[in-house]
Amino acid sequence: MNDLAVYRWLVVCRALDQALCAENPRWFPIEGEEATVVGSFVDLRPDDAVAPHYRDPFVVYLMRGAEMWRLAAQVLGRVGGYNKGRSVPFNGPVELNVVPWVAGDLGTTLGVAAGAALAFQDEGSDRVCVCTFGDGTANRGDLHEALNLAACWRLPIVYVCQHNGWAISQAAGTYLLASVADRAAGYGIPGVSVDGNDVESVRVALRAAVARAREGGGPTLIEARTWRWRGHWAGDSQTYRLGPEPEQLEDPLDLFAYRLLERGTPLADLQRLDAEVSEEVRGALDRARSAPLAGAAELGLDEVYA
Repeated sequence: MNDLAVYRWLVVCRALDQALCAENPRWFPIEGEEATVVGSFVDLRPDDAVAPHYRDPFVVYLMRGAEMWRLAAQVLGRVGGYNKGRSVPFNGPVELNVVPWVAGDLGTTLGVAAGAALAFQDEGSDRVCVCTFGDGTANRGDLHEALNLAACWRLPIVYVCQHNGWAISQAAGTYLLASVADRAAGYGIPGVSVDGNDVESVRVALRAAVARAREGGGPTLIEARTWRWRGHWAGDSQTYRLGPEPEQLEDPLDLFAYRLLERGTPLADLQRLDAEVSEEVRGALDRARSAPLAGAAELGLDEVYA
């Protein structure tokens, strides 16, 4: 994928996220983490499976062909949403090879993703699965079980820890005593730590890990170090942020935009792309708002009981 296309996905990720935060205070912001999301999934094949972290799925669905207005409709409780407006889950079209969220609890995709990789291995294909999760989720037992099984069976899967510094309201320093990537040694698999704000660094690490998985080399654990700019949810008052914020972290969009300018991309091209994405997001939200709210037909007993 060319540089401008990658930049466009970064812009889509931020613009859509900001719009959804403005519409729903219970939305989970991803601002500041766009490079990790885009870099983890942008180079995969359509037949590969993906299991995105709960902050990631909408842009991942868009990369795979979902309609933006229908994703927005889910957040607004409109019948045009993929779930008919019944809730605000992170699921979309089942045919896009995205591992669905099976519960409201974080970490439930860790084992399901390993199961998808096992299915690929059983069918003798070179398909892979990429699963992202947060640093708080990294301390769940599910991750140990998934990594242990994936390592023992050399499954074609890549696990990416989207380390944003927070587990809801708890700072990472209180629950992570060392790098998540360092844990890979205990399973006999590669562990890689990258700058999660640099989309190209994330892509390089993912390409190597995916190639290894396709060739039968087994799983890789990648830790992408980034930072959660906003609260756990859009309406989070963040009264728990008592200490200084990291000073060294760069805006993922600015970092890549400056790099493109240095390589000769005209500023006008970036500005045009920004405007196009802004209009696309505005149009998607307008269309979603025009759809009716979920009613008895969508919330009725025939949708719950056989």
